[in-house]
Amino acid sequence: MITSPAPLIALKAPQNVSLEEVNGELNKIWTTDLAADDDGTLAGATRAKTFSLIVYEPSETQQLLAELGYYKGPIDGVDGPRTKAAIQVAQNHLGLMMNGYSSPELLVTLREQLMSRRSQQNDAAPIPQVSYALDAGGAGVADEVASQNPCRIITLCPIPESTGSVTAQVSAYCPVQKQSSGSLICCEYITLKGTEEELAEASGFIQSLLIADLPKFLWWKSIPDLQQDLFRKLSSFTNLVIVDSSTFLEATTALVNIQSLHQKGINIADLNWRRLATWQELTAEAFDPPSRRAALKEVDRFVLDYEAGNASQAFLYLGWLASRLNWHFVSSTHEGGDYDLWRIKFTNDEQLNIEAELAAIPVGNPGNVLGDLIDLKLASTNLEADCCTVICSETRGCMRMEAGGGAQSCRVQHVSPLTEHSPEVLMSQQLQRWGHDILFEESLVVAAQILLAA
Repeated sequence: MITSPAPLIALKAPQNVSLEEVNGELNKIWTTDLAADDDGTLAGATRAKTFSLIVYEPSETQQLLAELGYYKGPIDGVDGPRTKAAIQVAQNHLGLMMNGYSSPELLVTLREQLMSRRSQQNDAAPIPQVSYALDAGGAGVADEVASQNPCRIITLCPIPESTGSVTAQVSAYCPVQKQSSGSLICCEYITLKGTEEELAEASGFIQSLLIADLPKFLWWKSIPDLQQDLFRKLSSFTNLVIVDSSTFLEATTALVNIQSLHQKGINIADLNWRRLATWQELTAEAFDPPSRRAALKEVDRFVLDYEAGNASQAFLYLGWLASRLNWHFVSSTHEGGDYDLWRIKFTNDEQLNIEAELAAIPVGNPGNVLGDLIDLKLASTNLEADCCTVICSETRGCMRMEAGGGAQSCRVQHVSPLTEHSPEVLMSQQLQRWGHDILFEESLVVAAQILLAA
């Protein structure tokens, strides 16, 4: 059990209010409540004034943990370190394996415990006291964001059955003081619960909660789809829709949907795309020498292995490579099998035939991000061409590339494990970049071509 103090100062603990009272309660925080702080702890606290972030949170995990008393922080829709700590406490209390990750088993157990508590309120077993590591940089997305810019976070929590209307909860939290400043920078939180239909009907009210004349972000934690009324309405008044394709079970469907939304003029960013940056940089670096750069046009064989479970990174990387090298898509075949093989054919401007292969490798201990790249190889059937390049993860090694015996004659580079791949860090970085990402959009075009043709 984690016993160190919480990294957030509660300017206002979560309070249930009606929709009509939301704005009044937010204003009250910065007048009556702040003035009533006699010991001066919250002196100099700064109100949200940089951007608004809407989080669509279809998972019940954080909501259930909070209602049962395991989770004490704001409902921000992020499975960051604070939520992980709460899950560990719940798993320990419920006799489940303590790994800090949500699972269908945990959700079922939490729902059963909540039903039991509601029916037998007086006989319910006490919840262990929950507290968290004193680490503002790693406590969750709100801390990561607020440590740079105070903001307003509006979390939408869809529920399966109507309670009659959308319910609201308001709170405000300030991360631990920055070392270089005597003031607190704070996030305001508004949590709205209702059915999908009720939340969609309340979209006008949600829009009124966004801070005027400032960027507006929508973090959509599901496959984006314009057929969904709530998504269509929210995306129409936000500057950028943010997704993380590593979390989608139907990853290939998600990429096709994202591409179709780009075609309709909706600006979307994928946190999973940002995880490819080091692989892209090492690929470009391998062909920096003039002799190797000239040999790039000889590359006609490409093989990529990724951790089984999610193909998003694999297709995004191949889309990026093909768009940079002016490879023109010809055909794709999905063979499936143990490695869920994809075979893709391209041609280039010199009419060279190029063959690519994507393989999902089962691993005994998968990482936190489904579908991380393992290794890749660029090569040529022209044995005189100096273009053979192997890039592999230091964690997994070169696996099939080395087993094939061809890596010895190739330039080999290793990708170090990256700690900044967590959603809260990637989100904080993404919120500083909300323009169109042309490279991402061009890569998506190729990825969608491959997936739609199979």
